[in-house]
Amino acid sequence: MTYCVAMRLREGLVFASDTRTNAGLDPIAIFRKMHVFERRGERSIVLLTSGNLATAQSVVSLLRERMAHEDVVNLCTVNSLFGAAQLVGDIVNEVIAHASSSQQNGGIDFSVNVLLGGQIRGESPRLFHIYSQGNFIEATEDTTYFQIGEVKYGKLIIGLVIHYDTSLDQTRKCALISFDSTIRSNLSVGMPIDLACYREDRFALEVERIADQDEHSNTLRRAWSDGLRSVFENLP
Repeated sequence: MTYCVAMRLREGLVFASDTRTNAGLDPIAIFRKMHVFERRGERSIVLLTSGNLATAQSVVSLLRERMAHEDVVNLCTVNSLFGAAQLVGDIVNEVIAHASSSQQNGGIDFSVNVLLGGQIRGESPRLFHIYSQGNFIEATEDTTYFQIGEVKYGKLIIGLVIHYDTSLDQTRKCALISFDSTIRSNLSVGMPIDLACYREDRFALEVERIADQDEHSNTLRRAWSDGLRSVFENLP
């Protein structure tokens, strides 16, 4: 399983994803679920994937292959994030249709969900949730975030804290706390966490991988846990 979240704020965008792909205790596999497509100064695009790993890897591979051919529509030639969402939706449909057509698919669920966000020069940053059917919805000032995968454990803090005018620094902190709640509650989500922040009109992502031993992350988790216990103890 997995957990991914992306948030669209006035200042820009925040993306976060875990790296665990096995829902059992053994073996535990680690795969990147955050994929960056970037041309510095011109466009920055991030994909987060949840669902069938083979489907997700095929979609990302096809997107990267297309970028090597200027005569086909690809993430470096589309004129808008809406066009990028259409392209990804079409490729998701193509990959799932091909996999499902096999007579030996054994009833496997090939579905995948994708969060696509970023900015292309000439428009504001945008964020989309693309479904397995290839259709998608876009984040707005009223609906500022999307989650995919194990969404229920980390939703509460985001719903309480995040709004369109929340700063990127505060949003980054909220994303880490959302992951802490999810990891504590579900073994199928685990460290390390890939985190990316994008500030409007920068056309350059700030990307980092946060491991178990990350000092700032651990300090934040302890402070959050201590704060919750303190509030509980002081309830009437």
